[in-house]
Amino acid sequence: MSRPLLRVLMLLMTLALPAQAQQRGTAGDFDYYVMALSWSPTWCALEGDASASPQCDGTHGWVLHGLWPQYERGWPQDCHSAYTPPSRAQTAAMADIMGTSGLAWYQWNKHGACAGLPPRDYFALARSAYDSIAKPTAFERIQRPIELPASLVEDAFIQENQGLLADQITITCRAGRIQEVRICLTRDLDPRQCGADVIRDCTLDNALMSPVR
Repeated sequence: MSRPLLRVLMLLMTLALPAQAQQRGTAGDFDYYVMALSWSPTWCALEGDASASPQCDGTHGWVLHGLWPQYERGWPQDCHSAYTPPSRAQTAAMADIMGTSGLAWYQWNKHGACAGLPPRDYFALARSAYDSIAKPTAFERIQRPIELPASLVEDAFIQENQGLLADQITITCRAGRIQEVRICLTRDLDPRQCGADVIRDCTLDNALMSPVR
């Protein structure tokens, strides 16, 4: 291998290291949280029914997908935690707002460990975040699939939560359906401005929203 080519390869490897380190993450080293609230009927239609998830047997509307530590740009994941992994009882206790204990376990491993908290404290914080945001009840009262602007979902959450601003919340869609509401929170769980890589609203005017089962 020629010396110039070797230098180029070494430079590329060096440039790749920061991105890898950011992805791996260091527990407790982050800037804010993103709380993701998933519209359960969408997830069940696209994934849950096919896997016979118990989440799709219940009457779930907005479920807590996760409370994710976030950098101002990008996010940590798969962090090494100094704490013992959560017990089955701890993950099972989250099923009422997360749909299944399996999701609670998965979210802890991928994102929760990056918070730098013991599992008990992290799950308590996630529940507090979930409880701190009022969910508009109108969506849980629809009787049949409807099409609506994704912006209407955002407006409903802003109206329901005094002080919540448009740059602190974003709506995501998947396969033409309302997928998630994502709200940016400080480490003390106060709403804050989302980073530029988070605030990417779904722009559909006819997003499908299925009723709670």
